[in-house]
Amino acid sequence: MPSEFVSTLNSSTLPPGEIQLQVENLQLNFGGVAALSNISLNIYQSEILAIIGPNGAGKTSLLNCISGLYHPQRGKITYFNGAAHETTHLQPHQIAKLGIARSFQNIELFKHMTVLDNLLSGCHIHMKSSLLASLIYWGAAQREHLQYRRFVEDIIDLLEIEAIRYQTVGSLSYGLQKRVELGRALAMKPALLLLDEPMAGMNSEEKEDMARFILDINEEHGVTTVLIEHDMGVVMDISDRIAVLNFGQKIGEGTPDEVGRQPAVIQAYLGEEQGSFPFIKTTSE
Repeated sequence: MPSEFVSTLNSSTLPPGEIQLQVENLQLNFGGVAALSNISLNIYQSEILAIIGPNGAGKTSLLNCISGLYHPQRGKITYFNGAAHETTHLQPHQIAKLGIARSFQNIELFKHMTVLDNLLSGCHIHMKSSLLASLIYWGAAQREHLQYRRFVEDIIDLLEIEAIRYQTVGSLSYGLQKRVELGRALAMKPALLLLDEPMAGMNSEEKEDMARFILDINEEHGVTTVLIEHDMGVVMDISDRIAVLNFGQKIGEGTPDEVGRQPAVIQAYLGEEQGSFPFIKTTSE
């Protein structure tokens, strides 16, 4: 087993508050439609950043650009982790190796495999053993597998899915499948975790559990988290900062308190120029 194996969830080398990812003047077009227009955004180490906006605002398109699924026509994305890496036109597997992991709005798991095997599949990007050595399962390949198995068991404990580790994913409830998908992203040892609607389709109890896990991952392990979420109560409760998109443009950015009072944000959500944003927490409360 290579000596560089590290059991931590967080592969970042940056101190809290440093710029971890910088998006500059991003332009993404599909034919004559601008999905993203001149988007600039900084993501800081160890923060929870929520990206919100009405349907079709460009939120998932932005995550797809950051993770390499889409390549913008203009602009630049720079990722900082020990060195500056321009990732604008890298492929998804190259970006994942740098320490950026994501979950998807629609669950993308291996439904006929067990929870444990799905989580182990997230580790493959870091494994050094050759395919032949892994098939023989001897020596260094065996030691490597056992170390990653112990690492995955820590994730199972963190997400409280011990009882379902040997169940096939397809037999699980929707909420548990979303939890397993979060676990597979964590198995990639992310420095930056991108979550696309991690609570979509969940009931209130499942949302509370997911919010708690996201906070634990951030507070206990320091993993920077960017999430797209439509539940504004959750967004206001767990986010350090919020960026607001509308029709592919950024119309607001700041703390939950600041964003909730920005007229452009209020108008985009409420269709009015005055009033306050729903779920905003005032300092007098």
